[in-house]
Amino acid sequence: MNIVVFASGAGSNAACLFRDGARGRFGGAKFFLVSDNPDSGALRAAREMGIESITFNPGAPGARISPDAAGRLLEALEKINPTLVVLAGFMRIMPSAIVRAFDGRMINLHPSLLPLYKGKDSIRRAFEAGEKITGCTVHYVSDELDGGKIIAQKPVEILPGDSVESLTQRVHAAEHELLGSVVEKLIIGREARL
Repeated sequence: MNIVVFASGAGSNAACLFRDGARGRFGGAKFFLVSDNPDSGALRAAREMGIESITFNPGAPGARISPDAAGRLLEALEKINPTLVVLAGFMRIMPSAIVRAFDGRMINLHPSLLPLYKGKDSIRRAFEAGEKITGCTVHYVSDELDGGKIIAQKPVEILPGDSVESLTQRVHAAEHELLGSVVEKLIIGREARL
């Protein structure tokens, strides 16, 4: 069983999954990393743990991926044949062709209690709005930005003395717990059906 993790940035969630995988939490599934950022912390974490990785040029500005890049990416994914695709801090909109190809096998981690605060800067936006609670969500990926079916959520209280930074640290800690739990349930559930 293969798990492909997409990440663009620091890669703390990817690194947690890799460590948990090395400990056998996901039944011996093999991990791969895909990143659109050749300087990402996620790529460094993958190298340190011996995880095979792919970097790609998205070929488009902003959050988009060009049709050519999407085609090459889809070919690479089909060769890996992932049981599960995990978007963990991936800062691009997944092209429809890839979403369709992995329908029901692609999940995204988002740092808010969806449907609230879709898109970027979710933690800061929740904090600045004066919310009392925020958190994180894992959901299936659909063509709607942060709009697929919710699998699980983990709330995080916004404390009176919080700053955006302290809240961000606690949301990230919740993300690490939630994502590992969801991946474990999905992978073990798929193994049981084989």
